Amino acid sequence: MGFFSGEYDCTVDAKGRMVLPARIKSNLPEIDAGNIVLSRGFESCIVLYSQTEFKKIYSKVAGLNEFSEEYRIFQRNFFRGINEIELDANGRLLIPKMLVLHAQIEKEITVVGMGNRVEIWSPELYQKYLIQDPSELAQLAEKYLAPTKNE
Repeated sequence: MGFFSGEYDCTVDAKGRMVLPARIKSNLPEIDAGNIVLSRGFESCIVLYSQTEFKKIYSKVAGLNEFSEEYRIFQRNFFRGINEIELDANGRLLIPKMLVLHAQIEKEITVVGMGNRVEIWSPELYQKYLIQDPSELAQLAEKYLAPTKNE
């Protein structure tokens, strides 16, 4: 699996197509042959997964007990925004209208590599989710990355 990183300014054309940044495209697994999965993000963004990575998540969500109402509600809402997409020969992908609306995307977008996935944002909304105070980022780094006594 490739590791997605970086932040890219891109555009969406009038038909809802975008060119995937070359660095992102080059990190897609060859085994997936240009097939990706787009889904609604938990925030107002679109999440892009390689087919290989999405299969891991799919297995977890599909494996939940269908006889539990809470699990069914989660599955229904999680799977409702899933779209399997194929990149064209130019590395473009068509973003489905419902995802464009969910992410409030117009012409400009910000594409962000997030390790195992990629997020696609409206630049204005993306800025609202970024930490503005460096000390807050330092506190989170200490909380989640500092070694514990057992390490």
